Amino acid sequence: MVRPKKTDRTVPARGKRRAGKLARPATPSQSKRELVILTGLAGSGKLSALKAFEDMGFYAVDNLPVELLPSFAELVSQSVEITRAALVVDAREGRGLERFPAILKDLRRKLSVKVIYLEAARAALLRRFSETRRPHPLGQGETVSQAILAEQKLFAPVRKAADVVIDTTNFNVHELRSYIQSQFRRDSKGNSLLVSSISFGYKHGVPLEADLVFDVRFLPNPHFVPEFRKLTGRDKKVIAYLDRFPQTKEFLDRATELLLFLLPHYIREGKSYLTIAFGCTGGQHRSVMIAEEIRRRLADRGYQAKTAHRDMPR
Repeated sequence: MVRPKKTDRTVPARGKRRAGKLARPATPSQSKRELVILTGLAGSGKLSALKAFEDMGFYAVDNLPVELLPSFAELVSQSVEITRAALVVDAREGRGLERFPAILKDLRRKLSVKVIYLEAARAALLRRFSETRRPHPLGQGETVSQAILAEQKLFAPVRKAADVVIDTTNFNVHELRSYIQSQFRRDSKGNSLLVSSISFGYKHGVPLEADLVFDVRFLPNPHFVPEFRKLTGRDKKVIAYLDRFPQTKEFLDRATELLLFLLPHYIREGKSYLTIAFGCTGGQHRSVMIAEEIRRRLADRGYQAKTAHRDMPR
């Protein structure tokens, strides 16, 4: 760079721009700046989601106090280095969460903000806390179950203000991170749909997260064949047994045809995940076999599909 001579800037001409003054570096336009706020129930996977955003190049912050959101948004809107940021707001905010909707409204005047709310079924949350042996953030003097109920009430205004609600009941850590990246990657086409094909037993109740439910109790029950009683719908002998019946193939063909018709419409509507539940009496044989086969057929057609077996013996 050629530096201006001292005489060029010591006696500026009246009415003219001062020579030698450096312009401020250009900052990215506000439309290109993103702030993602991850919030929701403890144990629902917020930190895994935050890590997924960090891997996509977002500046990541865990547990930012609600009062500091405006200051952080101002930093993102003005910073040259930080143009995309993701942060977590969790239950440790307590009653401060009541101010979240008003603060969010103000933030959206400055830059693009997306609020992602993560939740899971109570049974899944209880299992996760039991496995990790960590206390619930609101658990002082209460059981985990009571703390979850209190947290759901506390987060009610936040959930209402969310742009996206993700039920992580059937996700493990790796699946959640993969799902977040597929849905929120900047170069995403916006047409990806994750299909969960799950099995369950009616005697244990219908899964609350199910979007579509199919009752497959009309199929012959392998439970009444003594050699199959301790097996599951994943075992080759059980699969071969069910395949013997023409109604099995006809149901699979018709269900597949229906889903291949529906899925493009769900994608066009903007749906990002779909849970299809297949139920039999105990959730061990028929529903497991059907859920696995539907997942395979959808995957063969290019859809992201996974299985989960809620009531199958481990």
